Amino acid sequence: MKKSCVLVSGGAGYIGSHTAVELISAGYDVVIVDNLSNSDIDAVEGVRRITGVDVPFEKADCCDRDAFARVFEKYDFDSVIHFAASKAVGESVSKPLEYYRNNLMSFMNVIGLMREYGRQNIVFSSSCTVYGEADVLPVTEQTPRKPATSPYGNTKQMCEDILRDSLAAYEGLKGIALRYFNPIGAHPSALIGELPRGVPQNLVPYITQTAAGIRECLSVFGDDYPTPDGSNIRDYIDVVDLAKAHVAAIRRMIEDRNKARYEVFNIGTGRGVSVLELVHRFEQVNRLKLNYKIVGRRAGDIVAIWADPSYANNELGWRAERSLREKLAGRIERALARRDARGSLEMGEAYPRHRIAQCTAQTRKGRIPTGFRPFPVNTLMVFVFTFCAVCCR
Repeated sequence: MKKSCVLVSGGAGYIGSHTAVELISAGYDVVIVDNLSNSDIDAVEGVRRITGVDVPFEKADCCDRDAFARVFEKYDFDSVIHFAASKAVGESVSKPLEYYRNNLMSFMNVIGLMREYGRQNIVFSSSCTVYGEADVLPVTEQTPRKPATSPYGNTKQMCEDILRDSLAAYEGLKGIALRYFNPIGAHPSALIGELPRGVPQNLVPYITQTAAGIRECLSVFGDDYPTPDGSNIRDYIDVVDLAKAHVAAIRRMIEDRNKARYEVFNIGTGRGVSVLELVHRFEQVNRLKLNYKIVGRRAGDIVAIWADPSYANNELGWRAERSLREKLAGRIERALARRDARGSLEMGEAYPRHRIAQCTAQTRKGRIPTGFRPFPVNTLMVFVFTFCAVCCR
């Protein structure tokens, strides 16, 4: 029997690369397409090393319809998971036209090409930002969408509407929008993780680079919100758990178990954690003091959001398995990092188990691991958290 094939647009990115791994582990063939504008080909190599599969990769911009069409012509896939989008809330406020162009055009190209080439199933990478500033927490799928507080959130709302209306109008298409919350962590192999280009737009890469001495200071945007400690509250979900939700959504459509042609699911843990709580957990796990300061609120940020994931638990047969404590503890054995020529943090090569054990033991005793003296004190432990990190979207 022929295996189902899934096209993963934005598959060299943080969530996309983890989803590619989980799809392959679940028995699907995968094709990755990415323009590498905010990702790296190393992530594709990481997927190949983890799975042992020579995953096809096409460098193409999903906004370029002709280039994207050539991917549809070349590969025989029946499903698409669409990640390709600009994704930083704060940046979208200062670059709205760039966000509208990239996020809307790429998604309309996907839908149009699926119609043209007869591809049936699509999972859209949506976001909890569609809820805006919710009146009641946690949010369910029935929580009314409010006006988005950023262009990024607005593009997610608009793409959901495009998907809903397209599925209603065009026969043969089925779709699921996954509204997920804040990804955290990395694959246990440490071969893939969140590797942003340039200055990080998300919280945890900035935390890690600050702790490693690459950035001078972490800015916490506001401590005057109406929350217990004054900082924003988010729902942090392990990225591997999140990737498995995409596999469950694809399986649901392929097996014709969907109850409607358009469905929506919240993908979160059901627990809210504040930014300052996360910073303090980081300090505790890594036994260091982080250089951070409180600054003014950031445009586009909402006060608090976390999920009621019970509908996804019941309908998709999926649930978040790892607690925040589990995600933050005991990860030193799994991740080492290096500075690359760009001056950012990336994961290093696979490391011999006996050296990992030595480094772990030395670091826990407060000593710099042998062979790591070019890095600042505590950097090894900091690197652990790079891939137990939080994307504050």
